[in-house]
Amino acid sequence: MAGWRPVLAATTGALLLAGCSGGAGDDEPKAEGTPKKGAGASPSASASPVTEPYTLAEDRAPKTRAEAVAFVRELTVRPDYFGTGYRRRDPFESDPAEWAVLGEDCLWRREALPGTVLASLTRAYELPAKDGKGPVYVSLTVTVHQDVVSARRDMAGSLEEALRCPEQQLNATDRVLGLFSRVDAFTDGRSVISDDDLTETGSWAADGAKPHPFDWYKFRMGPVTVAATARHGSGRTEAEDSAVTTDMGKGMTFVAASIDGKGRAGDAAEPTGTKGAGQ
Repeated sequence: MAGWRPVLAATTGALLLAGCSGGAGDDEPKAEGTPKKGAGASPSASASPVTEPYTLAEDRAPKTRAEAVAFVRELTVRPDYFGTGYRRRDPFESDPAEWAVLGEDCLWRREALPGTVLASLTRAYELPAKDGKGPVYVSLTVTVHQDVVSARRDMAGSLEEALRCPEQQLNATDRVLGLFSRVDAFTDGRSVISDDDLTETGSWAADGAKPHPFDWYKFRMGPVTVAATARHGSGRTEAEDSAVTTDMGKGMTFVAASIDGKGRAGDAAEPTGTKGAGQ
């Protein structure tokens, strides 16, 4: 791995926080409020530790493809979740009836969803080139599986992909090199942010140009998975690359908090003392 990679240890600590400072994106209002357990997420100058994993109970998850598509589209994922200056890329959203599949030839392709997946939506963002620094490209994908077992199998498959293909072709021009994959069991030593999480690091190069850092995270919350990638731009210092990595992880935390909040939204409407009554 590249020399700046030890930042990932610091990122794990950062993901314990459900809030961070964030500037407004070009096309979004300024963030307000602090993400809390059971509430939608927004960047904030104040932060609170997450004391238990964000999750989504299977009985509160979408059950049909129509419900799943509505679920992923309703999730707010703002450009400033990933840091100041980010904006939407064009094209912004993928077809929720498709998802990315890594073939045996280590080439990524978009294919129709299998029967075990209800919806998968990818949104794309960028930090434009500025002051001699190349652009940063971030993508975030939310996938609704039909049940927890299917989601767990998807996490296991993602771990295997880096082992099978340490070099991967993202598209016609971009290639990922030297992928290193890590899974953290749910112990005292991992970030308490989700039911499961995976991390991959490496570098990426376009059209044979000089490689730059590449990050990939994936969380599971019940039957829902959230994955994000960051392709770093040129001209950044080690500290600036570290900030890109950490900020992407924080952005995923906001989305995880929103998913958790959706699952718990019904609790507030239930009268106190009536849960389990008559049983």
